[in-house]
Amino acid sequence: MSRLAPDTSDVSTLADLPFYVATHFDNPAQLRRCVGHSRHDLSSRGLLERVRAVSLGLQSLGVHTGDRVGIVCESRPEWCVADLAILTARAITVPVYPTLSAVQTRFILEDARISVVVVSDDVQLAKLREIATSYPALEVIVVVAPVEPIPPLAGPPLVVRSMDDVATDGLTRLQREPGLADEFERLARGGQPSDLATFIYTSGTTGNPKGVMLTHHNILSNVRAANAVLGVVPDDLALSYLPLSHTFERLALYVFLIAGASVTFAESLQTVARDLQNVAPTIMTGVPRVYEKFHHAVLDNVAGAPPLRRLLFAWAMKVAYATSRARLDGRRPPVWAALQRPLADLLVLRKIRARTGGRLRTVVSGSAPLAHATAEFFFAVGMPIIEAYGLTETAPGLTINPLDAPRVGSAGKPIPGVDIRIAEDGEILARGPNMMVGYYNRPDDTAAVLRDGWLHTGDIGHVDADGYLYITDRKKDLIVTSGGKNIAPAPIELRLKESPLVSEAIVIGDRRNFPAALVVPNFVVLEAQLRQAGGLPGTREQLVRRPDVVAIYQRLVDAINIDLAQFEKIKRFAVLPSEMTIEGGELTPTLKLRRSIVEQRCAAIIEQMYSNREPVTT
Repeated sequence: MSRLAPDTSDVSTLADLPFYVATHFDNPAQLRRCVGHSRHDLSSRGLLERVRAVSLGLQSLGVHTGDRVGIVCESRPEWCVADLAILTARAITVPVYPTLSAVQTRFILEDARISVVVVSDDVQLAKLREIATSYPALEVIVVVAPVEPIPPLAGPPLVVRSMDDVATDGLTRLQREPGLADEFERLARGGQPSDLATFIYTSGTTGNPKGVMLTHHNILSNVRAANAVLGVVPDDLALSYLPLSHTFERLALYVFLIAGASVTFAESLQTVARDLQNVAPTIMTGVPRVYEKFHHAVLDNVAGAPPLRRLLFAWAMKVAYATSRARLDGRRPPVWAALQRPLADLLVLRKIRARTGGRLRTVVSGSAPLAHATAEFFFAVGMPIIEAYGLTETAPGLTINPLDAPRVGSAGKPIPGVDIRIAEDGEILARGPNMMVGYYNRPDDTAAVLRDGWLHTGDIGHVDADGYLYITDRKKDLIVTSGGKNIAPAPIELRLKESPLVSEAIVIGDRRNFPAALVVPNFVVLEAQLRQAGGLPGTREQLVRRPDVVAIYQRLVDAINIDLAQFEKIKRFAVLPSEMTIEGGELTPTLKLRRSIVEQRCAAIIEQMYSNREPVTT
């Protein structure tokens, strides 16, 4: 597989991308989407043609240079087409998570002053129509995949069209207007790197989201820097399943496009396991929660296997850990492990890799810290997992682990062009070409984080002697006990989540006299363990009240408390009967925990913990 970096000097804005892809690559499946067990393809040339047709159609509907255009759509090739169509019209893309409510979506549309929105289907169309009743500035809705045919015009004041019809309008213009193709390219490629490319609204773990303004240069500098580390090439095949509304996955998409790699979109988050095996990607990006679930699923599967198979797995993993830990430390593996590794690979490890299609050379994890045990597991079984770190405000990459010298537990080294320093209070500061212009219409908020050329990330961390960044927590999440002790909850939570029995853990205790924890079980593992012990699980509400179940989690808490300072030890915990979800509001669309929401909803349980001497059950 060739690793020569492509010459991208003729890509000065994101609007250049479809032209670059069409002229530099001849890929019959540049973009794909899994639908069932089949795949729908869009070629390199087809991507440019579709983008041009949709862009011209949008311009006919009134989209002009500098306009903000929303995209409320799940990740799929049409999201990419809509994004590039907006950008080639010299307009500004504003992605909106399709999981947001009508009220949340309306806030973004109104804040960004959006009049044209691209939506995925009839569900999103219904939401936008509801918004239009109280937001008269919304003039046009383009539906990617309507279930029912849409008439050409829904009539003023709201126009509703299918993307196919918009593209047909664009194609009709091309046929009727000589020279329009050249005129379109001149418009698309006439922008400047300093032009605004997108407003990305932060997911809003607290309060209303803020619109992060990023230029073409912000994003492209990050695209080039990221690929200088990752070395993506046209031979690569990527699987994409995260929301493209998230800047991490959107950056990855641009990296794959500029490198000529094929990108296949999973049908949904629920079909990732199936699509991994069907697609057999060589590279993928994701968030820790997904990788941790994969790790736990393997352990769950083994836990229910016959004794001989469990012994075989334990032997193979002993060999795998011995070899991978040595390599990560820059040492030669022990002779016994090196000799046994091929057999362990043949009998066990390659079967684990087969769950992902068997060809992954690089796995990138971002958006949140990855549990140490999960990272070590991926390295051990032969799927190197590379942690990266960044923010929406930094387009988004700041650091990434080098492929040839990754360090488990670190966020890696600064990407080319980025400088990192640590403030006196431990906050991570960053500067570079990828720093945002600011928050849209929020000068005070902008001034609070951009000071003297440095972006104040709000994260706490340190840099070791070799330049690797380690993140310990969010500054705003630090717990200060009533005794004045500072506690970083994230490392404690990660330790709890290393157990297959734990789906989520939230450490609390700000202004309290000791820390406590809310624990959400991995009910699949818990119920399997109880069945093996001869007990009937019962309902989840019944489960978390059972003394034997509380005792299981007490042992987990006791085990991590051994390594904690006295003031950090978890003195109380509650076992919750339901998981955290996006739909329930406890998780952001990028699967980050909304601590304030969880604490509000569990206020009674928390108060009970602090007034009780025993572990709390709900």
